[in-house]
Amino acid sequence: MTQRVELATLRDRLAVDGMITEYAAAVDDGDWAAYRDLFTPDGRADYRSAGGIEGDAGSVATWLAESMRVFSMRQHLIVNRRVHFGVLEQDTGDTARVRADYVNPMRFAGGGEGSSAPDFVCGGRYAFALLRTDDGWRLREVIVQEKWRRLPEPAAPAVID
Repeated sequence: MTQRVELATLRDRLAVDGMITEYAAAVDDGDWAAYRDLFTPDGRADYRSAGGIEGDAGSVATWLAESMRVFSMRQHLIVNRRVHFGVLEQDTGDTARVRADYVNPMRFAGGGEGSSAPDFVCGGRYAFALLRTDDGWRLREVIVQEKWRRLPEPAAPAVID
């Protein structure tokens, strides 16, 4: 591999990694216009394994805007990113697939006066499919594979002496 190809691959990897970071920030910040802009026109997302919906990016953004209102704090930590570049119409590097693990601590709105600590945490794996476009890398598909979740502990009953 030549230095020019290695440099181009490194630039693509950084751009793809940046898209994943922008995805997490858009969801955590509730920036649904930015969320939609991350996708190709035919882009889709599938949140069914986490109790959500599957559909085009616009429909999913509308659903997320409604369902995420129950959380006053969200923080997607997307780690262990494995990036693989593919081929589209014989042009190497036009597609990318990313598998990445996530941990997502969130806080229910109205829960616990004065505390900002998370009371709902889930984790799993994302599968991202990206496409190089004239506007740069964009998401074609996001699939959430939730593996676990921890809900708030029920309040202990009062003890009477």
